[in-house]
Amino acid sequence: MTKNYKIIQDEESFRNFIDWLPELENGETYYCCLFARKKYCKELRSDKSQLKRFTADKKYLYRKIKQLECEIGSYTQGEGVTIPQEALALYITPNPRSFEKATKNALIKFANLVTADYNGYNPHQEVMSALQTSHSRKVFLDFDFDDVGYHEIRHEIFEVINPDAFHVVNTRGGFHLLVELSKIEEKYLKSWYQGVTSLRGCDVRGDNLLPVVGCCQGNYTPKFYHEEFTI
Repeated sequence: MTKNYKIIQDEESFRNFIDWLPELENGETYYCCLFARKKYCKELRSDKSQLKRFTADKKYLYRKIKQLECEIGSYTQGEGVTIPQEALALYITPNPRSFEKATKNALIKFANLVTADYNGYNPHQEVMSALQTSHSRKVFLDFDFDDVGYHEIRHEIFEVINPDAFHVVNTRGGFHLLVELSKIEEKYLKSWYQGVTSLRGCDVRGDNLLPVVGCCQGNYTPKFYHEEFTI
């Protein structure tokens, strides 16, 4: 029997995640990408091999991700190196992307490209890169914590920002703290950023790619904090 890759690991958690994502406004979309990670499978030659990337609104996000579940062996690295299930990790930009900004940025990039000798660029990939970097609005600031669990430092986080202003996604190597900017209480407005970034394990911060809740991240399935622990 033919086996397929399994991207959606926990359907209920994934559907709840889609519902949680901000509602899109006119001209907005979400950007997703599927990677093969060497850190999850040492047999791979390089890390962060990008297998697929695409945009979708909330209505079609489930369908588009489901379409990634092709026959095992369809994803390869180099010449004939089959990418195994345990290497896959799916990411999304929780902040919506702007078609208008991406179009303007792509036009600027194309203007520079076409006035020079062809260097092997792919127009489609240039547009996708523009979409990835063109956020429409920052609903969240995302802080990636490595080698520490949220439950280990949660009380320290409570000291620097009000608990109803953030969401926590547990990931394979730690957790993501997504601060919802509109919900920060006034008494924390001037100090919360420095407070969060000074916490143990805080690594990457900003408009990051987020592992998709309920989908694959190596042999781990990212979940919202409240789905794994009792506060």
